[in-house]
Amino acid sequence: MLATQKKADLIERFRTHETDTGSPEVQIAILSERIGELTEHFKTHKKDHASRRGLLMLVSKRRRLLDYLKAHDSDRYRDVIGKLGIRK
Repeated sequence: MLATQKKADLIERFRTHETDTGSPEVQIAILSERIGELTEHFKTHKKDHASRRGLLMLVSKRRRLLDYLKAHDSDRYRDVIGKLGIRK
């Protein structure tokens, strides 16, 4: 799980308005941070298959959110992937 301060910083960076905590941009940023942490975890715990399943579910959820954002507002999509650096 993400630390409270780290999560608050992500929300601050990616929100679209003052009280925004659940927009696709914020959700994608939080999921990306969790995916990064789990990826680091697997470098030392190679046989943790239960957590690997959770990682795959997080990646799938982020993919669905990115697809939604791309279909509805491509400018916001490009902005998010640019900030996160998740596409080549």
